Amino acid sequence: MNWRRDTAGWIHSGAPHVGVVLSTVLLAAACSPDEGSRAGAAPAGPPAAATTPQPESPAWDDKDWDIFSQKVQWSVGQRLDTLGMGEAMARLGETFVGTAYVPGTLNPEGPERVVINFRGLDCVTFVENVYAMNRFVREVGAEALDDRERAQIQYEELLADVRYRDGELDGYESRLHYFSEWIADNSRRGLVEDVTSEFDPVADPEPINFMTTHTDAYPQLSDPDAVAAIRAAEERLNQAGRWYIPQEKLPALADRIRTGDIIAATSTVEGLDIAHTGIALWRDGKLHLMHAPLVGKDVQISEASLPDRLLRISGQDGIMVARPQDPRGAR
Repeated sequence: MNWRRDTAGWIHSGAPHVGVVLSTVLLAAACSPDEGSRAGAAPAGPPAAATTPQPESPAWDDKDWDIFSQKVQWSVGQRLDTLGMGEAMARLGETFVGTAYVPGTLNPEGPERVVINFRGLDCVTFVENVYAMNRFVREVGAEALDDRERAQIQYEELLADVRYRDGELDGYESRLHYFSEWIADNSRRGLVEDVTSEFDPVADPEPINFMTTHTDAYPQLSDPDAVAAIRAAEERLNQAGRWYIPQEKLPALADRIRTGDIIAATSTVEGLDIAHTGIALWRDGKLHLMHAPLVGKDVQISEASLPDRLLRISGQDGIMVARPQDPRGAR
C-alpha cells in the first residue's frame, strides 16, 4: 500500500483511507485527521486516560476499572441521569478530552470479545463507550460498583448491546463494522434515532463493499464463511439504501443539530460509507465536534466549526446524524 501526504493528514493513495472497518491498518484511517486543536478545556471531572497498551487478558485492566468507576461516580454526582441523553453524552464525553487516540484495540488475538479500553480510544469506541457508560449510570447506578466483577459484566453487556448486530455478540461478523449499519441497527432497537431525514438529505448511491473487496486487510476474513457473512451484511445495507446531508447544505442546517447528537461523516472512498464519528457540542454559539482523531492523537474538541471542519477534509463529503435516546424509555 502506498500513502501520500494531504493537507488533512496521511491519505492512502490509490485505495481507501477511511472507514469504520476496524482493522489495524484501517482503524487509523477510520478516525479521520483533524486540525488537532480544542475549543476550550474539559470541565472538572475524572482525569483523562493515559496512553497504555490494550491488555492481552480478557479481564479488565485495573486502570480501566479505576477510570470507569471514577467516571460513573462523577456522573452520578453530577446527576447526569436527570439530563437529556444528548446533554449527558456531551458532559461525560468532555471528561474524556485528552484521552489517547489508539487504533486497533477491538482486534486483539483470539475469538471476538467485548474489548474494554478507556485508556485509548478511536472515533467509534469513543462514541460507544460514552453512550454505554451513560446507560450504566441510568440503568445500573454507582451502587453496583461495590461488586466489581458483576459491574464489569453489566457494563460489557451494555457495550455489546450497542456494538453488535441486534445487541448479540456472535463472532467477528456480528460486529457493526459499517457505521451506517450501527446507526440503523441501534435506531431500530430504540437506542438512537436516525434524524438525518430531518435535514433535507440526499440519497447516497455508492455501494458498500470495502471489506469484501479488501479482505487482505482483515485477518479475520481469511475464513470464507466470515467473508460470506460480511458480504450479506453489505448487501442488506445496499438494498436498504442510505441518506446523508451534503457538506454544502450543512451551514444552513447546522442549527438543527443538538448537543450530544452523534455525527457520522460520510466517506468519499469507494466502498465505504462513513469516514469518521464524533459527538456534536454547541459552545458559545458555535457547533463543534468532540471526537478522537488520528491527527492530534487524543480525544479533543475541534477548534473549527463542524461545517468548516467538514469542508477542510478531502475524504469526507457530508454527515449522518443519530440522536441518542434515553434507554429507560426505549424498550
